[in-house]
Amino acid sequence: MARLTAPAPADIDAKTQGALDAIAKQFGFAPSMFTMLAANPTVLEIMMGLQGSIAKLLDAKTRHTIALAVSQSNGCRYCQALHGFISSNLGGMSAGEIELARTGPSSDPKRAAVAKFAQQLIETRGQVSDEDLAVIREVGYIDPEIQAIVAIVVVTLLTSYLNNVSDTVADVPGADHQSAWLSSPSAA
Repeated sequence: MARLTAPAPADIDAKTQGALDAIAKQFGFAPSMFTMLAANPTVLEIMMGLQGSIAKLLDAKTRHTIALAVSQSNGCRYCQALHGFISSNLGGMSAGEIELARTGPSSDPKRAAVAKFAQQLIETRGQVSDEDLAVIREVGYIDPEIQAIVAIVVVTLLTSYLNNVSDTVADVPGADHQSAWLSSPSAA
């Protein structure tokens, strides 16, 4: 059971309900993270604005790779499930690509480097080394793209923190099939 509660449907104002309806249309369901955030419409609005903004950064598979790596590193079971769903169903990533993104490596050198860099950002609290920057630049990322990576990491950390505090119930379709990595020691 979640530790932070979602508002009752009757307690959700029309604007917030419209936002939840838009999310449900996009995903095919309203993820419990967003219904929980509806308790504070301003926080929901901030999250939706941030999510909309980062959708303009880099390509979708790179954004998904970053989100999967961050969710894994931060031990957010809900985010692991939701980003796995989004990467597979909306992002066109295979199960193998998703698993590689979670653990850091990839068959694509740029995505492997971005996953590792995202994890290093978390581990070092943003104080990456000159060598870390050199590695990400060697695979072709330029400074504006590195800024985009940092922004995506931070937004994903925010969702991870909100879901970890809430202990949001994984209502993501197919999450029960992902139970092996959700319960594995390396998932935390």
